[in-house]
Amino acid sequence: MRKWLLKTLIISALTLTMTASIAFAAPILKKDSHGHDVLVLQQRLQSLGYKINEVDGVFGNEVYRAVLAFQRDNKLTINGIVDAKTWNTLKKAALASTSSTSSTISVNNGTLSASKNKNKKTEAPKVNSSAKKAAPAIITKPATKVPESSPFLDRGNVMSVLASAKKQIGVPYVYGGTTPKGFDCSGFLQYVFAQNGYKIPRLADDQYTLGKRTNSTSQLEKGDLVFFDTDGTGVSHCGIYLGDNQFIHASSSKGIRVDDLNNSYWKLRYYGGKHIVK
Repeated sequence: MRKWLLKTLIISALTLTMTASIAFAAPILKKDSHGHDVLVLQQRLQSLGYKINEVDGVFGNEVYRAVLAFQRDNKLTINGIVDAKTWNTLKKAALASTSSTSSTISVNNGTLSASKNKNKKTEAPKVNSSAKKAAPAIITKPATKVPESSPFLDRGNVMSVLASAKKQIGVPYVYGGTTPKGFDCSGFLQYVFAQNGYKIPRLADDQYTLGKRTNSTSQLEKGDLVFFDTDGTGVSHCGIYLGDNQFIHASSSKGIRVDDLNNSYWKLRYYGGKHIVK
């Protein structure tokens, strides 16, 4: 009986480990893949100068050719499939290409806009806009410097933002989702802020450039943003701080829900907070 119980426990532990590894591994993308990760792939390839005319979240022939070229240029296996090695190499290359371009972000009348030092101004993506967006600044885990901008959320609007977020509790997680029919993590944040007159970027990487870095969770205020590294490559998950160590987010397993920053899982993967309340 004891041997059978021990064997069962070992198998269960191995299964959980394998499941966790699969859930948070870099995405495997190939022809005919579609969704949010393909959109990020297209934006990163585009930012590196590869020919991507249509940023639509669909892995078609144009993306396939660009991936082949990227793999050839970086001495990777040339197969047109974005595996973990290709994905991480692409992310690092995109970071290197954008690190020399400074960015500033401001909010005027509830509208977020970004400008870069190349005298080119771009407006942040609007809710339900077309998929053709400016390539995002790709941010990975910082060694010393964290991108920052001025807080933009009026203190008087904080409770309204939190109320909008809580109304969505129970909405299921949908890969690439941006509506109450289903959300992913960054789509949820974009929707909630849009409901209160604030237009913020679509991707978690870009959302991480908002606000001022907080040095510890004790400095977080209600309405601030919290970020997590769930796959070892930098910002990959985000939520809104509710106070008392609680945050609301789009959980990939249970949809919109409230969790505790001191939870062993989230505490281990906490990447940092950004103070956006002014």
